[in-house]
Amino acid sequence: MAVSPPACPRRLLPLSLGLFQGTLLLFFTLFVTYDEPSVQAEDASVVANQLYSIFPLFQDIQVMLVVGLGLLLTFLPRYGLSVLTHNFLLLNFSTQWALVLQGLFHHFQHGQVHLDLRNLLTAEFAAVTVLISVGAVLGRTSPCQLLVVAACEVPVYLASEWAIVSRLGVLDVGGTITIHVFSCYFGLGVSKALFGAVHWPVHPKETPTPHSDLMSLVGTLILWVFWPSFVAILCQPGDAQQRAILNTLLAMSASAVTTVVASSLLERDGKLSPSHLQNGSLAGGVAIGAVANMAMPPVAALTLGSLSAVVCVLGFKFLTPFLARKLLLQDQCSIHNLHGLPGILGAAASAVAILVASKDTSGSQVSPTGGNAREAAWGRWGDSGAGGQALCQVAGLAVAIGGSLVTGLLTGAALRLPCLARPPEQLCLDDSLYFKMMDQGGSRGPGSTTEEGVLALKEQV
Repeated sequence: MAVSPPACPRRLLPLSLGLFQGTLLLFFTLFVTYDEPSVQAEDASVVANQLYSIFPLFQDIQVMLVVGLGLLLTFLPRYGLSVLTHNFLLLNFSTQWALVLQGLFHHFQHGQVHLDLRNLLTAEFAAVTVLISVGAVLGRTSPCQLLVVAACEVPVYLASEWAIVSRLGVLDVGGTITIHVFSCYFGLGVSKALFGAVHWPVHPKETPTPHSDLMSLVGTLILWVFWPSFVAILCQPGDAQQRAILNTLLAMSASAVTTVVASSLLERDGKLSPSHLQNGSLAGGVAIGAVANMAMPPVAALTLGSLSAVVCVLGFKFLTPFLARKLLLQDQCSIHNLHGLPGILGAAASAVAILVASKDTSGSQVSPTGGNAREAAWGRWGDSGAGGQALCQVAGLAVAIGGSLVTGLLTGAALRLPCLARPPEQLCLDDSLYFKMMDQGGSRGPGSTTEEGVLALKEQV
């Protein structure tokens, strides 16, 4: 039988997006401008050097988010078109929303918001948190619900990042705590509040196929190649940035090798699990972010990369089934294994590294608000020394987890509103719910009652 249309206004998605874009156009017309070009040759040369040092890394991050992350999530065989489209939509929506918010709070001068490439970069970091968080509910939410997640998460992230980096003085050049840990537990909070205490059986459409696993692994390889740019772009050019790139490459190389070892040993037949490879190979990049530009021996980066891969694979094997069975926690893309567990490990490693590293040989991190976060942190904790800064790292981790869980639960509760058109379980994880799909014969005609239900819902969402 055909599925009844949800009780929501027709065309809610295009209307809400159109209203958002129109409001944004008005805001940019009235308040947003570029910095005035410098008339002095020396200043112009400095600006050019900054552009040439940032833009290549910025391009790498664009490829990571648009192509790499999108393909990584295509392991769902009948949801690839939706994943890529929603990922691209959320990236642009969240970036623009973050530009408005951070412009008002950090870059508003004399009635104008001054925009430059670094502002756009830090706005994309806010968008990254959204792209990670929605992985917990991927395929079982409507586009309207995803936009609500983005609208709620971006301001919470900006406030959390300000509290953790600017107020607590946490050292986190690669976003291990502020991005990965925060987005993971925000997404899990959304999932728990949205789905409640319902045990969801394995959906027949969520079993990967060889082709979908291959596409997801291609996404992993793209992310693996460009990940050092994501970690190093906020470092001061020079020794600190070089150290961040080297440490990231070493950690990710070790995590890739260790993932193969751990996956093979945990499987009874010794074969590799594609999901382990797709995620464990990236775990080193998540964990190394908090310590990437710190003075530490190369073996420390290798060790951290290996440990992060082990905890990621063990999470897939044991922790994810345990959480699903005991807490009824839905984590569609296993963001806890890739972002949560390695992120906590990286935060703990940063506290240890601070205790053993020399202050004078540490690198420098430029915070998203434009200050030198590392120097400010060392100055703030100068009286108590490295021990105080290590406690600060732990406190930042607690703030990230606690704040993201609470706000994620509140956001998930809001997603239960009927007007947001959450898809029925039998129609989840299917591109035909949101896209015009051609059948094998080249026609669009419905061939089953399920497809008729899809067509009915499609006109309403």
